[in-house]
Amino acid sequence: MMLYDTKVAPNPRRVRIFLAEKGIVVPTTNVDLGKLEHRDDAYSRINALQRTPALVLDDGTVITESVAICRYFDEIQPEPNLFGTGAVSRALVEMWQRRLELNLMLPTAQVFRHSHPGMAQLEVPQIAQVAETNRPRVLDFLRVLDAHLGARRFAAGDAFSIADITGLVGMDFLRLARIQAPPDLAHVARWHAELSARPSAAA
Repeated sequence: MMLYDTKVAPNPRRVRIFLAEKGIVVPTTNVDLGKLEHRDDAYSRINALQRTPALVLDDGTVITESVAICRYFDEIQPEPNLFGTGAVSRALVEMWQRRLELNLMLPTAQVFRHSHPGMAQLEVPQIAQVAETNRPRVLDFLRVLDAHLGARRFAAGDAFSIADITGLVGMDFLRLARIQAPPDLAHVARWHAELSARPSAAA
């Protein structure tokens, strides 16, 4: 088994945090996006979309996409549970994982990819309007999230889940995208601080 990782990218970090929460150790190979290693023929044969992470199993099966990789590890080691327990809990975890992915991580990534000078060789062409269109979307969602977190400890309820992992990575991604979370979002700030204090956050 081999996990193809990228230390500075947000999506591989989601997998690393998940594995740390589970206490699972997996051999890794770092794919340097700055050196365009993800576009090499060797890695393109592993993932034709040229993105990380990718998990190659011992039988040669390749699993890509962060949540799919996490689901694989959750199946082989169910505890601690990070995908919810029971129909309602699982649905809420799925809902908030998707909301955080689509409304926090994705628009933040668009701001980052279309405005950061370091992304010029990876995002061709960079379109400033894409960044500026997505910036207010992030801020609007953070206000929705703040109201939601006013009544619960974690994104999907009282238990830490993969939704919180996506949220933590998304919140930390704001700094790279040069997006400042509004200072009056006390519930978001409390939640982010609690997630950041977990040992797995250093993964």
